Amino acid sequence: MARYEIHDQDQASIGGEAKADVFCEMGLMYATGRDCEVDFIAAHKWLNIAAIKGSDRAATLRAELAESMSKPELAAALRAAREWMTMH
Repeated sequence: MARYEIHDQDQASIGGEAKADVFCEMGLMYATGRDCEVDFIAAHKWLNIAAIKGSDRAATLRAELAESMSKPELAAALRAAREWMTMH
């Protein structure tokens, strides 16, 4: 898979249409700390958005990540994803 250098969520739109694989890469970036601090809440948020946009891979990764997160962390991630989806 291609590597995406995305540090701003507004860059995740290509041609006005959001791409699930870009959001999945953003989730992986935060989950692994690639070029940023590890942030499981942000990782889950982006994987959740990618899954909503149709990425089966993101849905699988999101489920695996959720197993290691606390309930408050999951709630924060879901809230962040909902807020982003409402705004975009």
